[in-house]
Amino acid sequence: MLDERKLAVLRAIITDYVENSEPVGSKALVERYHLDVSPATIRNDMATLEEEGYLTQPHTSAGRIPTDKGYRLFVDRLAAVKPLSPAEKRAISTFLGGAADLDDVVSRTVRLLAQITQQVAIVQYPIVSTAVIRHVDVVRLHHDRALVLLVTSTGRITQAQFDLPAECLDEELTAAALAVGATARGLTSAEAVRAVAGLLRMSPPGGLVAAIGDALVALLAADPTTRVVVGGVQNVARFGDDFHAAMQPVLEALEEQVVLLRLLGDTRGDVTVRIGHENEYAGLQSTSVVASGYGMPDDVWATLGVVGPTRMNYPSTMASVRAVARYVGRFLAEG
Repeated sequence: MLDERKLAVLRAIITDYVENSEPVGSKALVERYHLDVSPATIRNDMATLEEEGYLTQPHTSAGRIPTDKGYRLFVDRLAAVKPLSPAEKRAISTFLGGAADLDDVVSRTVRLLAQITQQVAIVQYPIVSTAVIRHVDVVRLHHDRALVLLVTSTGRITQAQFDLPAECLDEELTAAALAVGATARGLTSAEAVRAVAGLLRMSPPGGLVAAIGDALVALLAADPTTRVVVGGVQNVARFGDDFHAAMQPVLEALEEQVVLLRLLGDTRGDVTVRIGHENEYAGLQSTSVVASGYGMPDDVWATLGVVGPTRMNYPSTMASVRAVARYVGRFLAEG
């Protein structure tokens, strides 16, 4: 457990690195943040933080930068997400106020989020269909191929083939199909995406549940109620020179609807933050995702959020995402 002084040092390093994009040294901390201790004490604290995995040193002669673990502790220790100013709230309300229909609401929301956060914005369409999943079945076609069948309460039937892991037994396939089907049954497509995404996070990668779950999510992605809109992709170019090597994998991930659905899949209610390697997709492990469900307090319709570098202003981004989610939910409920 870190004491308050080391936590203060970590907060100062993260604040400085987010603002200046440069590794932070002890001298800069003493000069800029008035920590009331000597540079030697700061150096010792930084060494401890590095040993415990909260900081890393990119070069021998450089200062330190936060790790994913450091950012996670910082986010978890935020006392509260600061509210937006009255002027910011009015700007959001005004921007959404002229929307003519649902498509316009979603379009305005994704532009607004990208503009106020300077990140890539992602908005899932709200659930407008009451059709639910009635049945999920898996049929083995060959020793290494199978078919997943999806039946909804409206009688709609869709199917998709997928690869089976090596040496898969029939009884194992049946058990995995039952687990995935039980997770999705009785839910709308959008709700099922969230539920299956949660199941997949608890399942071994490369296993049968993962193979069936991924195939099912791909089928669900074809449902209009699971549509995801992306905006502000040009903001990736503003993430900084240190992000340049990661840019192409991020852009490729942002083009995949299934990836985006899984990315937003487990977000419910208030703000959720996933940092760096907490994201299961390799192409997005240089980023953080800040997301929130929107709708009425007891009825989350869908999810919106942003993707940005791990070196982001978390308090401001979290406040903006939460505020926009609340305004969109309220606006749609009143409309």
